[in-house]
Amino acid sequence: MGYIQEARENHVKKKVEEALRSKMKQKALKECDQFTSKYAQCASGRTLSVVWQCRKQAKELNNCLHQYTNDAVLEEMKKEYMLQQDGKGSVRT
Repeated sequence: MGYIQEARENHVKKKVEEALRSKMKQKALKECDQFTSKYAQCASGRTLSVVWQCRKQAKELNNCLHQYTNDAVLEEMKKEYMLQQDGKGSVRT
């Protein structure tokens, strides 16, 4: 497969990519809800001390979120989107 053809297959419009990123973030927050709750409980009532008092909870939350929000996940979502669009296009013709 040539570079240009591969680039076309992996290319999605900017608005579609933004929507996919938003969907990815929503899924990550849903999947990491327990870590979000732990961090929120720790941070409750704190101001500046939240940085060092809740470091462990913040790290756990960030690790969880990173599992669901990275470039590999986004590329997979793009591929799925493109496959769905190809399927819709072949039905119309």
